[in-house]
Amino acid sequence: MAKIAYVNGGFSLQSEAVINIEDRGLQFGDAVYEVWSFKNYKLLDEEGHFTRLQRSLDELGIDYQVNPVSMKIVIKELIRKNRVRDGMVYLQISRGTAPRDHKFPDDVMPNVIFTVKPLNFVALENKAQKGITITFMPDNRWGRVDIKTTNLLANVLAKQNALDNGFDDVWFFDNDGFITEGTSNNAWIIDKDDNLITRALSNEILAGITRKSVLAAAAQLGLNIVERKFTVEEAINAKEAFITSATQFVMPVVKMEQNTISGGKMGLVASKLRTQYLQNNM
Repeated sequence: MAKIAYVNGGFSLQSEAVINIEDRGLQFGDAVYEVWSFKNYKLLDEEGHFTRLQRSLDELGIDYQVNPVSMKIVIKELIRKNRVRDGMVYLQISRGTAPRDHKFPDDVMPNVIFTVKPLNFVALENKAQKGITITFMPDNRWGRVDIKTTNLLANVLAKQNALDNGFDDVWFFDNDGFITEGTSNNAWIIDKDDNLITRALSNEILAGITRKSVLAAAAQLGLNIVERKFTVEEAINAKEAFITSATQFVMPVVKMEQNTISGGKMGLVASKLRTQYLQNNM
């Protein structure tokens, strides 16, 4: 079946969708994006993503007001046209099209793109049961990763380097040796005293919407939550570890470089959190 996209107010075949080559998202990465998963046509954590989208736009000074009501109408129709029951929605908003110049253009209209693709929830669950492996790299990204921009080249290079070396993903670490986050996810550990630890929000990590929901799920389960920095060494010696993201939910980490975590399988806490998160959002 042909894929359908939404671009600047209209639906078209994805293969025929057009954006001007002077789009600032293309030429400068001057754009933001959001991703929603949906199950049985229902968007997960929908309001949190709309709120973060507006914040990202505001931080970049892109003149666009998010209207969740109208956007949900577009998303619903896009899902219907693509005949996808379970999947993910990708939204990108650039500053707009203008002759290439570093300064912000005057009187420019943002370019808005929506696409949809299916997600196999059975395969995701099988992946969660197996877990993922990670390696570590210095964090060489720009200093405002709290803004969800399309400037992802450092993330892409890190992810590919991990895959080339037999790992599923990377956890970045800062100049002091503390873990920041993964290439497209937040990082978590369970220490030997069963504390649930994740780095506190700052400009050094993205404020994950799934992260927020998992913190709520952890509180429901009565877990002791500690939002603080943790080192590579702490991660390697953790009782459990996992990542969170909008498309992977709670995904266990079972190996860090050559170190096995949680006996090489999903840990009890990660399993409970994954179940609770899915129950809360589906």
